Amino acid sequence: MANKESRLVYSTDAGRITQADKPQAIETDGIVRIRRETKGRKGKGVSLVSGLDLNEAALKTLAKQLKQKCSTGGTIKDGVIEIQGDHRDTLKAELEKLGHTVKLAGG
Repeated sequence: MANKESRLVYSTDAGRITQADKPQAIETDGIVRIRRETKGRKGKGVSLVSGLDLNEAALKTLAKQLKQKCSTGGTIKDGVIEIQGDHRDTLKAELEKLGHTVKLAGG
């Protein structure tokens, strides 16, 4: 069985494994959307940058650049850059300078 492909059907970490659990490429329409969200963060707001069609390394580099521009912290979750605080205008200006089509989403 060492030469065969792994046929994992159950894991104590994630439960039953299905085809849908495998990582899939994120499809985008070419527009980067920036929105502010506080849900699930005890009232603390974050700016979410989604719709970037970049690989993981490029996304990490861009996130670092944006965090430095906003002088704040942040992270990347599921292909979405999270920047702490409400920095939508700064992020929009910086991403447009880099050649992205940007829209402010939400309220």
